[in-house]
Amino acid sequence: MSNQYCIIMAGGIGSRFWPLSKNNYPKQFLDILGTGKSFIRSTFERFLPIVPAENFLVVTNAAYKEAVLAHLPELRPDQVLCEPMRRNTAPCIAYASYRIQSQCSDAVVAVTPADHLVLNEVSFQRTISTGFDFVRQPQHSSALLTIGIKPSRPETGYGYIELPDKNCAEGIVTAIRGFKEKPDLERAKAFIAAGNYLWNSGIFIWSLQGILDAFHSFLPDMAALFDEGKGLYGTNAEQDFINRKFAECQNISIDYGVMEHATSRYTIPAEFGWSDIGTWGSLFTHADKDGDNNALRGKTVIADTRNSIVNVEDGVEAIVEGLDGYLVAYRDKSLLVCRLADEQQIKEWVERL
Repeated sequence: MSNQYCIIMAGGIGSRFWPLSKNNYPKQFLDILGTGKSFIRSTFERFLPIVPAENFLVVTNAAYKEAVLAHLPELRPDQVLCEPMRRNTAPCIAYASYRIQSQCSDAVVAVTPADHLVLNEVSFQRTISTGFDFVRQPQHSSALLTIGIKPSRPETGYGYIELPDKNCAEGIVTAIRGFKEKPDLERAKAFIAAGNYLWNSGIFIWSLQGILDAFHSFLPDMAALFDEGKGLYGTNAEQDFINRKFAECQNISIDYGVMEHATSRYTIPAEFGWSDIGTWGSLFTHADKDGDNNALRGKTVIADTRNSIVNVEDGVEAIVEGLDGYLVAYRDKSLLVCRLADEQQIKEWVERL
C-alpha cells in the first residue's frame, strides 16, 4: 500500500453545469447531489482506504489551490500541483507522474477525475485493488489499464471500450480490442446489442514506469519536456519550471495521445453505480424526485410542472408553473432556463455569454 498512489485531476470548470459551476467555483467543489460532500471530497474518501493520504496528488489550476486544500485538509500544500493553463489530460498526468517518480520510482498509480459519482464504494475499492495487483506484477509492468463500466443504456455521452467477446467476466482483467469515440444513438444501440462494449470511465491504473515508458513511446516531445525538469520535481524550483514549460506541451488527452496507440491495454469490467455526472441530464437520472418526476433543490413552489429540474441557491425563492422536461437553475445572479433535451448546447451558450 505504501507505493500505491492516486492522481486526482481537478482542473476543469464543468461548464455544462452552468450556472452552478463557474470559473470562480467549478463543479468539483460543489455538492450538486446534496450529499453533504463536494465531488472532490467524495473522490478522495473513496480512494483513502487503499491509498495513504500522503500518496495523493491533485492537479488543478493555481486559482483553485486554496479550495482544494480547504476540501482536502489532510493534504500538504506541495501535494497540490498547479497547472499554469489547461492542456488536457495527457500533460496533467505527465506532470504528476514525474513528481511521483521523484518520490517513489516503483509506484503503482491510479488516475481519476475529481467529479464522478460512485454508489458502491466497496465494489469500487475491490476493482481498484485488483488493478493495482495486476500492474505491479513484473510481467504486466507495461500494462495500461482503464476501468470499464457495464452499460445500462445506449448512452451517447461516453466513449466505449471494445472487448474481445461478450463473455468477459466482471472484476476480471481482460485485454482491450479497441476504443470507440462517443457514438450517435444508433451506434450506441448497436454497441449495447453486441454485448461486448463497456463505457470508458476515464479512470486509469498503471505502474509508474509503464506510463513513463508510454509517454516516451507515443508522446516523445512531451516526455522530453518533462525530462528537462529531472532534479527539480519536489523542490522550490519545480513551479517555475512548470510555468515555463507547460505551454509547450501538446493539448491532447491521454486517450488520444497514449491509450489509442498502446499495445498492452487492459480493462476491468465493473459495476459499482458509476456516473460522471457530466451534465444536468445525468444529474436528473440520479437525483431524488417528487411525485411528478421533478428534481428540486431550494425553496421552490411547483405547479403543474413535470419531468423537470429546478435548482435555486439558498435564499432564493422560485415559483415554476406549466413546464414539462425543462431545466431551471439560478445561482450567483445567473439564470438558465432551457429544455432538458437541449442541454448539450449549454457549453456553447456559456462560451457565447
